[in-house]
Amino acid sequence: MATLLSTGSEKRLYLQIAEKIVLLIGQGEYPVGSRLPAERKLAENFEVSRPTIREAMIALEVSGTVEIRPGSGVYVIAKEASPALNVDESLPGPFEILEARLHFEPEAAALASQRISHQEIFELRQLQKKMQKLEAEDLSATHDLDFRFHEMIAIATRNTSIHQAISWLWALRRQSQLSTTLDRLIRTRGATPIMDDHLKIIDAMQNRDAPSAKRAMQQHIQRVINEFSQYSLDE
Repeated sequence: MATLLSTGSEKRLYLQIAEKIVLLIGQGEYPVGSRLPAERKLAENFEVSRPTIREAMIALEVSGTVEIRPGSGVYVIAKEASPALNVDESLPGPFEILEARLHFEPEAAALASQRISHQEIFELRQLQKKMQKLEAEDLSATHDLDFRFHEMIAIATRNTSIHQAISWLWALRRQSQLSTTLDRLIRTRGATPIMDDHLKIIDAMQNRDAPSAKRAMQQHIQRVINEFSQYSLDE
């Protein structure tokens, strides 16, 4: 099967794949009630990465075409997506958002380490303690606290443009059904935010160590990307 390339004027690659799968479902290749081929097999068939297949499957679940059953696989529950994939095509996919954060937030942490106040360091540590306490009790509250943690670092840069850019990326994450669904699936498997990473970020900023703050933030976001990338819909 020919490789599908994505350009600025075309649909995002994962949406192209999702539409191809909808077509195959409509043609009877994958009947309602059947389990789709394994993620690795689909990636080979369409000549794309497994994360792209993952995003396509999540788009199909959001659209009511398939059901993702953690530990079992992906099952067809409808012949057609309703309505037309039901995905806001103007929003980036989960991995696009994470990639952008990986470029912006480490630099923000480095700059913030030179400008953050003692009071803000104290407040970051309080947020960290609340996240540790709530992570096993209230996932939505943890998400809110995580956003506040990263936003506070952006504010501490004392650069309004940086703050607004990072806040916008987090807003995209909240608006994206694909991002929230993928996050839910990851958490269902038992993964939780990496609290030790937050502590390393705080310690580096308290020490006014810009290189360490940048490195700690890079490692934190890269760990999240790795978790998402290694997650399998088949497990």
